Amino acid sequence: MAKGKTKVETPPAPESGRAVTIHDVARYAGVASMTVSRVVNGNSYVSDAMRERVQAAIKALNYSPNLAARNTRAGNTGPRVGVLYSNPSASYLSEVMLGGIEQSSRLGTQLVLERSTGLASQKAAVRRLLDQGVDGVILPPPLCDSRPTINMLHAAGVKVLALATARPMHDVSSVRIDDYQGAAAMTRHLIELGHSRIGFVKGDPQHTPTQLRYEGFVDAMTAAGLPVDPDWVVQGQFTYRSGLAAAELLLSPDERPTAIFASNDDMAAAALAVAHGLQIAVPEALTVVGFDDTPIASTVWPELTTIHQPISAMGRAAVSLIVDEIKAERAGNAPGPTHQLMKFTLVKRGSSGPAPAKAPSRRRAAKA
Repeated sequence: MAKGKTKVETPPAPESGRAVTIHDVARYAGVASMTVSRVVNGNSYVSDAMRERVQAAIKALNYSPNLAARNTRAGNTGPRVGVLYSNPSASYLSEVMLGGIEQSSRLGTQLVLERSTGLASQKAAVRRLLDQGVDGVILPPPLCDSRPTINMLHAAGVKVLALATARPMHDVSSVRIDDYQGAAAMTRHLIELGHSRIGFVKGDPQHTPTQLRYEGFVDAMTAAGLPVDPDWVVQGQFTYRSGLAAAELLLSPDERPTAIFASNDDMAAAALAVAHGLQIAVPEALTVVGFDDTPIASTVWPELTTIHQPISAMGRAAVSLIVDEIKAERAGNAPGPTHQLMKFTLVKRGSSGPAPAKAPSRRRAAKA
């Protein structure tokens, strides 16, 4: 072996029929994927020995770097932004993408979409995004709160933005609303309508807005001197199906609240469906309200009273913010994370009304 040359051992080659990725090269060379990316893109912050090692692995595996990614990294095109999603609400996601695609078109930015489910799926989706040369990744809920996913992206040197997280992190930019205040405002609206017997449907416990929306509800009830009945707090998952199960528990014939506050519109729409099936008049005998103001809120009957979260505008803001950060870094600046708080509004529609004069008697009271 010639002096100065680095010998590269020969680990197992990638499975037959599968395209060689930057991660295969990294494993072969025994280095991080980010090191391979730096070598491919001509980054000067790589030692000669390390560069030689990676180049040998590239040659051995016959790896062809993603040319689109190289152009993006070199600044020849607009930034490439990934969106990694795992949201059970199609209406919420469609609003996010509507705004994101609109803004990316204005800015000359490419959006790359990847879907994931569990942690193993998230790892594979992150690898696919990195292989496509993304400069930054937007994480809509619930992945906005996934620390393992954020850590994987940071390790690869990629910018991350958490969309609609309720608790912004110190090292990740975010675009959000105040979920606590939104839930408190909705609860006060129900109380002003005369409701004191209010049921609440929680969302996915792994998503940070879930707890803040519940806390906003509890604190507004407490401030009004009203009790929160644990029997009327039901766990949901932000899905329509979970809303059906929750509403069936809350709307038993001899024991039910006069109002249901569901943590999102999908679950509120499901509560409406259960009420209709039980022939409970909305809003005359039961008020149902939601949160987010997704398209389903105005397609059900009666239309939902809800907290309007400017989801499409948040998608636009997320793209703008992460693109600005990518461009600043390319220019040699290193801006810290930015946290953008957007306004919510309470939208009153036909699903809410005054509390009925005679509420159903409590089962426990009947037993007394």
